[in-house]
Amino acid sequence: MQVPLYQAKADFFRMLGHPVRIRVLELLQHGPVPVRDLLADIEIEPSSLSQQLAVLRRAGIVVSIREGSTVSYALAGGDVAELLRAARRILTELLDGRNELLAELRRADAPAPQVPTSSRG
Repeated sequence: MQVPLYQAKADFFRMLGHPVRIRVLELLQHGPVPVRDLLADIEIEPSSLSQQLAVLRRAGIVVSIREGSTVSYALAGGDVAELLRAARRILTELLDGRNELLAELRRADAPAPQVPTSSRG
């Protein structure tokens, strides 16, 4: 039985749904990155990074490149970088809307300015 497209999409987004995986993909947007540099930038245990890279590799989103004793990772295609840019644009719009709403709420909750009363004595 074939998986419906919407289920495949949900599985894909679920696979992306880990902060370390997203950070790895962001770091790989500009080209291959050695594992040692990924570890330095993400600051997690090597075993944890290895697990997350394995998930991305199994999904076909990243590929490993071995040059001598150095292992680097790269995006398997440019569409993932475009997806990350689209996500950034969407989040920017959402957060802009929330900031506008927050500012409006703060203005509505602000106490009315007090009008000075002059005392005549």
